[in-house]
Amino acid sequence: MKNQQFREVPKDGLAGLKQNFGADALSGFLVFLIALPLCLAISKASTGDYSALTGVITAIVGGIVVSFLMGGRLTIKGPAAGLITIIYAAVTELGGGDKPEQLAQGYHLMLAVVVIAAIIQIIFGLIKAGVLGDFFPNSAVHGMLAAIGLIIISKQIHIIFGVKPTGKSPFALFGEIPHSVANMNPYITIIGFVALAILIIMPLIKNKYVKMVPAPLVAVIVSIILGQAFHLNTPHSYIIGDNTFEIIPKNFLVNLPGNVLSAVTMPDWSGLNNPITWKFVAMFALVGTLESMLTVKAMDGLDPFKRKSDMNRDVLALGTGNLVSGMLGGLPMIAEVVRSSANIANGARTRWANFFHGAFLLIFVLAFPGVIKMIPNSALAAMLVFTGYRLASPLAFVKTYKIGKEQLAIFIITIVVTLATDLLLGIAAGILVKFVLHLLAGAKFSELFRSRVEVTESENTTVIKFLDPAIFSNYLSVKKYFDAVKPGRTVVLDFSRSALVDHTFMEHVHRFEISQHDSGGSVEIRGFEHHNSSSSHLLARRTLSPAVRMNKANSNSAKATR
Repeated sequence: MKNQQFREVPKDGLAGLKQNFGADALSGFLVFLIALPLCLAISKASTGDYSALTGVITAIVGGIVVSFLMGGRLTIKGPAAGLITIIYAAVTELGGGDKPEQLAQGYHLMLAVVVIAAIIQIIFGLIKAGVLGDFFPNSAVHGMLAAIGLIIISKQIHIIFGVKPTGKSPFALFGEIPHSVANMNPYITIIGFVALAILIIMPLIKNKYVKMVPAPLVAVIVSIILGQAFHLNTPHSYIIGDNTFEIIPKNFLVNLPGNVLSAVTMPDWSGLNNPITWKFVAMFALVGTLESMLTVKAMDGLDPFKRKSDMNRDVLALGTGNLVSGMLGGLPMIAEVVRSSANIANGARTRWANFFHGAFLLIFVLAFPGVIKMIPNSALAAMLVFTGYRLASPLAFVKTYKIGKEQLAIFIITIVVTLATDLLLGIAAGILVKFVLHLLAGAKFSELFRSRVEVTESENTTVIKFLDPAIFSNYLSVKKYFDAVKPGRTVVLDFSRSALVDHTFMEHVHRFEISQHDSGGSVEIRGFEHHNSSSSHLLARRTLSPAVRMNKANSNSAKATR
């Protein structure tokens, strides 16, 4: 079988369009089928029903504009569930509440936040700050994503039941679930749970023809059919037992403006003197950039042609796309993981697949707005609940525990602080706990951000010896040595003198190992004979045994007194 590394790499630009038109157009169309309902769902959840098209605008810009600028080839740029919590908080806090007029005002003020954050992202790209994506510890990042998933579930589960909750915090919203169950609207609930069942069951079916059809598309079609059967498009009431239930179309179906183009709107700059504005600028710039970079890295690992994305260029493109999106009334965008994964699975070869996905969205919204108005909100809420569950799946807790108890502690603390406060404080808490654990494990404060290494070169081998703890926060100081290794060489990583090697650093080593192997080289890891592992996991934290550490300390002390 022909090795992937020797496959012909697709051309880029117009030559790539000509060479790969069929594959990219088909993948773009299939991703469009997934993206449309997800963009609508994210729009409604992010803006509190202010507009269902804001996310669609984002995806159109992410496809038609950003495709030509981005540093990756196969990522799909658009709105993401991971930013819902920040966007909705910005809209309600800047607008002063969640009443329709407050949501409208808050949304226009939030657009100014998106534009300013976009400018910061552009600066990130220009100063080559893409490497900062390597700084954040994995457990804290995964904890942040799990917390986002829980927040999404806490808000959207009530919409599946057709009930509007009164709580504001995630804890209060979870506490209201029994009330929503007791007061559910049966027709709306049936639609929501049928859609959720489709999303859960279809991926489990092994039939190749079933796998060719996007589950979100099937969920939308079935929900539209049920909505018509239940006459959701006309106001009426129905009776089940002793209870009467009201159907009000605007409460249960997607609302669009009479003229679709009127969804294009401009930012309101009057909130620039409000400290809340700048809090959300920091959130969008940092969290959005981080999430996008993590997705781009993940997609590089799935690229069948093993191409490496230019991370700085991608951040620059992300900022440019957000600038355009914010000026047109769209949500902030990132490289989105679900649609990007589907793009690769569908056989996309170049950036043109992202372009086609945006073009198909534009055509559909302009040509068939009536179809969008038939989609029940509960089906869109089901998609977000499903997305939230995948982010906060119990398996994520189990997987983290298997890596190490200290990783689970970081993971859970990040989740709890995020749910109690916000995303920035949550990720900050996770990082702080990580630092404390490293100091308790023997790392010195001076070693937190810098690690000394010795590099020895021979004819075919590079030996990199780590003299200090190798942890997430000092990885950037040694990354240049990894980057300097030529493809095809044998690399020896010697950790015998490193008192501590954390999980995040082990993840970086693992990615380097894969990259070097793909280039025809190899990586050998040495020096863990006297280290204790926090678990049996391959990438678990390693700490030098106390006895060996004491012997080395005594040896160094003896040398110093001579």
